[in-house]
Amino acid sequence: MAIPYMETVVGFMIVMYIFETYLDLRQLTALKLPTLPKTLVGVISQEKFEKSRAYSLDKSYFHFVHEFVTILMDSAILFFGILPWFWKISGGVLPMVGLDPENEILHTLSFLAGVTTWSQITDLPFSLYSTFVIESRHGFNKQTIWMFIRDMIKGTLLSVILGPPIVAAIIFIVQKGGPYLAIYLWAFMFILSLVMMTIYPVLIAPLFNKFTPLPDGDLREKIEKLASSLKFPLKKLFVVDGSTRSSHSNAYMYGFFKNKRIVLYDTLIQQCKNEDEIVAVIAHELGHWKLNHTTYSFIAVQILAFLQFGGYTLVRNSTDLFRSFGFDTQPVLIGLIIFQHTVIPLQHLVSFGLNLVSRAFEFQADAFAVKLGYAKDLRPALVKLQEENLSAMNTDPLYSAYHYSHPPLVERLRAIDGQDKKTD
Repeated sequence: MAIPYMETVVGFMIVMYIFETYLDLRQLTALKLPTLPKTLVGVISQEKFEKSRAYSLDKSYFHFVHEFVTILMDSAILFFGILPWFWKISGGVLPMVGLDPENEILHTLSFLAGVTTWSQITDLPFSLYSTFVIESRHGFNKQTIWMFIRDMIKGTLLSVILGPPIVAAIIFIVQKGGPYLAIYLWAFMFILSLVMMTIYPVLIAPLFNKFTPLPDGDLREKIEKLASSLKFPLKKLFVVDGSTRSSHSNAYMYGFFKNKRIVLYDTLIQQCKNEDEIVAVIAHELGHWKLNHTTYSFIAVQILAFLQFGGYTLVRNSTDLFRSFGFDTQPVLIGLIIFQHTVIPLQHLVSFGLNLVSRAFEFQADAFAVKLGYAKDLRPALVKLQEENLSAMNTDPLYSAYHYSHPPLVERLRAIDGQDKKTD
């Protein structure tokens, strides 16, 4: 008797949807609370709390609708055999344009073109509503329709340029990999990730945002002095024009070995008038570097990738698995898609575990900044970021534990105060 793989996958998808909806309902209850958490009383203004509450509720209601539509579509695509039907249709198109339908690479690219087009069409209403209704209503969106369309066109062109050679390489490796397939796949994706991390900030990110050197002045001097004191190999210090699209703020760093760069959102500089608060945020980010969090995360991702490729090699020749999803043949891309669906339970567990680790890293980076003497500046900086981004002030503990990669503000402030007392 054949194992009902497809039905099992769809069943688990629905179970996970029900579980996550339960968590969403718990979070919705927390968001509806009319008062601030005790820790934030007197720290966050009532006006900011009301704005944050309204923004969070709007996003929550939108999320319910989006997730409901998504589970309906995903389940229907698998249950009603739309995936194999579309695979056949995409192959039938090739002879019409003079291409060989037996060529798996061409067939796969035709399939991906159709899937990408379908995804953009179905996701477009949600993206437009999120950007031009919710984000605009709460004062965050700075995009025009033309900028939105232009970004979408740029993203599509990048996919057309970068996608085909990557897809072709993966198919070639799977077809020729033999017993060492998992190693070859992992090595290819490892090299590809390094290449993308190298070219993205230099060639791709500037297509969407303008990066300018941080002007000379006290802020630049303080950041460079902090980096030097930690022996952080800072090569460039940029400001990105995030305000052209949104008033949300952030800061991040990137780069390999002795070629590190720090990027500040212009909105962060506008919102934090006290330069020491911005430096405290950078101290937190440098804490991640000093404590090797980025390295540990990268290694963890590579290990998980290798394990996934190893699992894929075990099931890619399972005729019953492909037939359960309605396929008579065993295309490489379809095998990867089916495998990703069959390991959904493990993916959720791994995601939860990575969130726990990420939250621990955030606490450690905060503690690192406190030890450097930035407690009095980090605390108001985090509060200001929470206020200006209208982040949720009340969070359900189960929801945040499952979804959040960063601890809620209340927990971070409590930890900072505790670490500050130890330092004193």
